[in-house]
Amino acid sequence: MNGKLFFTAVTKFLLGAAVVSLILFVSAGTLNYPNAWLLLGILFVPMFAAGLFLMFKNPELLSKRLDAKEKEKEQQSVVKLSGLMFVLGFAAAGIDFRFKIIVLPKVFVIAGAILFSVSYAMYAEVLRENTYLSRTIGVSEDQKVIDSGLYGIVRHPMYFATLGLFLSMPIVLGSVLSFVIFLFYPAIIVKRIINEEEVLERELDGYTEYKQKVKYRLLPFVW
Repeated sequence: MNGKLFFTAVTKFLLGAAVVSLILFVSAGTLNYPNAWLLLGILFVPMFAAGLFLMFKNPELLSKRLDAKEKEKEQQSVVKLSGLMFVLGFAAAGIDFRFKIIVLPKVFVIAGAILFSVSYAMYAEVLRENTYLSRTIGVSEDQKVIDSGLYGIVRHPMYFATLGLFLSMPIVLGSVLSFVIFLFYPAIIVKRIINEEEVLERELDGYTEYKQKVKYRLLPFVW
């Protein structure tokens, strides 16, 4: 096992969990925030399990997923906007819970948790299908176009999965205010996809032909 990779993965995992927890519970003014505990559970428990699996089965892919340093200037702004959205969205959820501004019924929370879990499973399937996936935009030396499975339906199934993940988070938290903030994510992801496809067309052999074969980027019959 790669000791350095293990240390990096554990550090980033703990830091991510600590930051999200801090924002949620501080803004809520209490640890007695059941929706927050639910989100933390369905978010970080599978993440920990997936990290362990990749550590032993595909450490190269795990290393790619941990590298968040974007080289494309266009993508650097996307990362900053996404980070701001998460901070504001989680803080709004905590404030919503504290002051009971607009609280969603439990049935919505349960539906949100189901949507989150399904989206998480889809995300895992995308990682299984495409071992070239990294968190940054770029093309590795031996990279090939993947056009089977979910990639035969839309060109960016990972972003489709994250769309379900991120839009279900505020629902799990029971917050309408947070959901409104997370509605900015589709616009952010469109910006990322447009730039990513420019890079892939320029650097990845066969991607132009793939675009002709699979017409839709994110949503079938829409875009």
